[in-house]
Amino acid sequence: MTDRPHVLVVNAGSSSLKYQLIDATSGRTVAVGLVSEIGGASHHRHEVEGHRHDADVHCPTHTAAFALARAALGAHGPGPAGGDLVAVGHRVVHGGRRFTQPVLVDDGVVEALRDLAPLAPLHNPANVEGIVRAQEAFPGLPHVAVFDTGFHATLPEAAHTYAVPRAWRERHDVRRYGFHGSSYAWVSRRTAELMGRDPSDLAMVVLHLGNGASACAVDGGRSVETSMGLSPAEGLVMGTRSGDVDPALGGYLARVAGLSAQEYDRALNRDSGLLGLAGVSDFRELSQRREDGDADAGLAFDVTVHRIRKYVGAYAAVLGRLDALVFTGGIGERSAALRAAVVDGLGVLGLHLDAAANADGPAERRVSDATSSAPVWVVPTDEEREIARAALEVLGLASAL
Repeated sequence: MTDRPHVLVVNAGSSSLKYQLIDATSGRTVAVGLVSEIGGASHHRHEVEGHRHDADVHCPTHTAAFALARAALGAHGPGPAGGDLVAVGHRVVHGGRRFTQPVLVDDGVVEALRDLAPLAPLHNPANVEGIVRAQEAFPGLPHVAVFDTGFHATLPEAAHTYAVPRAWRERHDVRRYGFHGSSYAWVSRRTAELMGRDPSDLAMVVLHLGNGASACAVDGGRSVETSMGLSPAEGLVMGTRSGDVDPALGGYLARVAGLSAQEYDRALNRDSGLLGLAGVSDFRELSQRREDGDADAGLAFDVTVHRIRKYVGAYAAVLGRLDALVFTGGIGERSAALRAAVVDGLGVLGLHLDAAANADGPAERRVSDATSSAPVWVVPTDEEREIARAALEVLGLASAL
């Protein structure tokens, strides 16, 4: 057993459990695990220091998934299960109006999170299930909920308010919330470090581009505008989500195609985006098909790039200046072609890439040339470390994060 303090970071989905064990002293991730297909043909992957352990398992519930995780931590390291844990940090997608900061979980918080389920019906119920089962698996430890929406609590009223009837806004909490908050908190702070600047001095646009994608204008370390709204469906083109569409589309399809509200909601979230445009949601596969001359893949790429450029330009106007443009997320970090296409269309802002730096280099790097009006960066996100940092901060514990 080690006496070094660790934080277990949990991300519970409806049929999956992701976890990471993070050393609070060094900031290193020392173990990573995933239990997939809970309730079905389950599989457990656990990695420690580069050694991977895989097993097909019987896992009917999240309770069983946490038992697997605990057993793996004991069997494979870094020490006896939970022996040196100081906290469990939980990713929660939606905090609504009530939760704008990370919070120590108690029974009242759990009930309040259940009440927020209508705002994120695909995510929050699973997040709450993860909290409850983790409390059973690791009793006596403090559990901290960290919210995807929390970073955007600083949005100005003009940015978060929709021009809809007052009753919707006041009775049903209709407003822009924004998501990917842990990613934006980590990346914006890390970019400032790389630039040798204080976050409070910088105005930047951060692009979190993955299967889920969003943009955020960060001014002085605070979110002042973001592309996702009441739900994660608004904004940029994503793997299976449409992003922005005409608000009248739902009514039109109800009239001409007989779509119910549930069918429409499902289609925009699960059958649209890259999948709707090209029949594939994986950006790597789409990129290969585009290189091979597939017209649908080419159109999907162009629509994605156009939408990103539009948001960057708008957010530069919101900020009043642009000190940095930052790419993060799986696509943002790995697709040199997408970065080039986005920045090549932003000459009006004076941004220019260095082709060699954009094509290859360390994970964290500047990819703009010396003539660029502002630096363009690739900065990998680390939402789990941000959740661990936030959990330790709530508990008043020192860390290297």
